[in-house]
Amino acid sequence: MTRLLALGVALLTLTFVLSPLASPPFTGFRPDQLPVPQIDPPVQPAGYAFAIWGVIYLWLVVSAGYGLLRRAGAEDWDHVRRPLIVSLAAGTPWLFVATRSALGAFVLIFVMLIPAIIALLRAPSRDRVWLRTPLALYAGWLTAASCVTVATVAAGYDLWFGAGIWAVIALALAFLIARWVQPQRPETPEYSATVIWALVAVVVANGAEHPGIAAIAGAGALGLALLYWTDRHPRSA
Repeated sequence: MTRLLALGVALLTLTFVLSPLASPPFTGFRPDQLPVPQIDPPVQPAGYAFAIWGVIYLWLVVSAGYGLLRRAGAEDWDHVRRPLIVSLAAGTPWLFVATRSALGAFVLIFVMLIPAIIALLRAPSRDRVWLRTPLALYAGWLTAASCVTVATVAAGYDLWFGAGIWAVIALALAFLIARWVQPQRPETPEYSATVIWALVAVVVANGAEHPGIAAIAGAGALGLALLYWTDRHPRSA
């Protein structure tokens, strides 16, 4: 069973990484996908930030290959493989779904996020480069992306608030999730670093047109960095 799980992770990693080739490019929900079109929503990070997917894809492939070739019988990796399989299976069709259904993408990205965080929290202390780091990057970006999706879809369906308030809610949610996860894996700062990467990209995207949102995103990024530092370097009594 252990070797089958390792093979399953490897195969689903490949389908996940290759899935963009089978879908049109996704740069945000089209205006006709939401009752209230969201054109350049304020919570959207600057375009350069999405380049991190290249790093995530490559590192997940390397991790899956290492796991199959060197850790196929490792039971401590199995605790990670089960939730990771669920996340990758949901992630494979995500781009296809997102180009057709905003609500479908909203549901599916949380089916990706929750197991990804579970996988990160279950990762063994060994094999940081081969397992924990790619999981941290993957879960960190999904944390940010899921919160962006929440704000975009909620504003697109005109739920209670406008796009600006939903952007603030999304930024706060990303901060809170990251703050809950990071102390449980203090030896893996790549998770918070990825969320910070996304928050800084929100600052870049909104600095001129939405300075208030940019300031909140910047404060969140700075707060995560400072809190991680104080967690790792507590003052002596």
